[in-house]
Amino acid sequence: MVDYKAILRLNSEKLSLRQIAARVGNSHHTVKNVIDTAAKNGVAWPIEEDVTNQELEKLLFPDRMVSKNVMYAEPDYSYIHKELSKKGVTLTLLWNEYCERCRANGAFPYMSTQFCDKYRRWAKVTKATMRINHKPGETMQVDWAGGTIPYYDSVTGEEFKAYLFVAVLPCSGIIYVEACNDMKQENWLMCHVHAYEYFGGVTRILVPDNLKTGVTANTRYETQLNESYRELAEHYGTAIVPARVRHPQDKGLVERSVGFSTTWITAAMRERKFFSIAEVKEAVAERLEFINNKPFQKLPGCRTEAYLNEEKEFMLPLPATPYEPAIWLQSKVGNDYLISDGKNKYSVPFDLIGEKVQIRLTRNTVEVFFKGSRMTSHKRLDVCRMKPVIKTDHMPENHKKYLSYNADEFMNWAKDIGKSVLDVVESFLSIGDVPEQGYKSCISLMKLCERYGKKKLNSVCERILCITSAPKIRNIASLLKSDGNNDVQEKESSDEKYGITRGAAYYSRKGGN
Repeated sequence: MVDYKAILRLNSEKLSLRQIAARVGNSHHTVKNVIDTAAKNGVAWPIEEDVTNQELEKLLFPDRMVSKNVMYAEPDYSYIHKELSKKGVTLTLLWNEYCERCRANGAFPYMSTQFCDKYRRWAKVTKATMRINHKPGETMQVDWAGGTIPYYDSVTGEEFKAYLFVAVLPCSGIIYVEACNDMKQENWLMCHVHAYEYFGGVTRILVPDNLKTGVTANTRYETQLNESYRELAEHYGTAIVPARVRHPQDKGLVERSVGFSTTWITAAMRERKFFSIAEVKEAVAERLEFINNKPFQKLPGCRTEAYLNEEKEFMLPLPATPYEPAIWLQSKVGNDYLISDGKNKYSVPFDLIGEKVQIRLTRNTVEVFFKGSRMTSHKRLDVCRMKPVIKTDHMPENHKKYLSYNADEFMNWAKDIGKSVLDVVESFLSIGDVPEQGYKSCISLMKLCERYGKKKLNSVCERILCITSAPKIRNIASLLKSDGNNDVQEKESSDEKYGITRGAAYYSRKGGN
């Protein structure tokens, strides 16, 4: 009798075939046949103590145990195990299907109890698990691939780089790859959203590398997540567990998938030339389908089939709405009580001047926080505007007054001063694309009126209009100032002229002495 258990145990201890044969008293050929057959059938040490050598022989060499008179059809235990992972499938259902196939092929089926016992014994001996030794729906590993794909400006020929985001589910091995024009935070977050949409579900754990776009700090004592990354995890109900520093085994599969995608995507498209990031994205998406539907080398099926059959039902459901990536910034509020999203400026309450605030940017909103409290929000503009977005209630009272002005008020005020002032105001209001562009000049003119008086202002405006049809407020102010200085000088000159007149009596007295 061959001691199958001893052979498998000694093989696990890395003994040579010759050494194992000497220990168990069997031939070199027999030992090799047992080890090879066990590996083919997924049988490996350790084996449960109550499993006998006879049972192992039935499993490894079923043909030896078949009755001479009756040929029983051996069930496909791998198929049974895979089907049982599907919702609603039971051993009773599979036994009935097995019997139907036997009758159709003219073979004898095992009885229900034998069928179930043989499967359970097979599962116990082989420790049947999923295709990869990971829990289904448990983990998604993510990283940036090392290689890039070049693309070019169709006009200038300038070269750019497309970076590859890679996500993998270790259980089934299915991967998601996306090309991006950079590796910044917004692309990093959006790729996660697209990966979850591609898989049609969410894993319970998310394992990233220690990138600053996701992890602020990862020490032996604590993990500090980027605020945007934390928000994403909270939205999808997943837990972020970054790979340990200097422990590549924590994300070994994603690194192998990175290498795999580099070969089957980057290298496979090395001869192609792209002229936009959109073209690269489309090509990568096509190669991704090829990869996930490419048959396994040593196992039946492909990544897509393994995912659908073994993992999909264990995934968490997608939330009702996808996550909208948010970028967090910190800024000090200036005297103009404005903050910037990098393209446009938005107001905050003026009492925040000089304070450090946190800015949360999404594609559609700008939110401002101070000491954890949300102070205000704005709809984010798509295009760059010269004029800031200002809410009236953010302004101090003296600035609110400015907003109360309108073109009619300026015109009515000017009519009361004089025709020349009216002409100047009309020029200010018409010189720009919109009247509002002239409001600042009109307000300055009103302040000059308060300082120099109506008559003086109208006179100076009349003189300016004789020189130019497009008066400037600085020219009016300069002329008013100059006229004011001349008035003072004339007065001083007049005083000096009459002050040195002595009269005839003065000189006659002097001459009489």
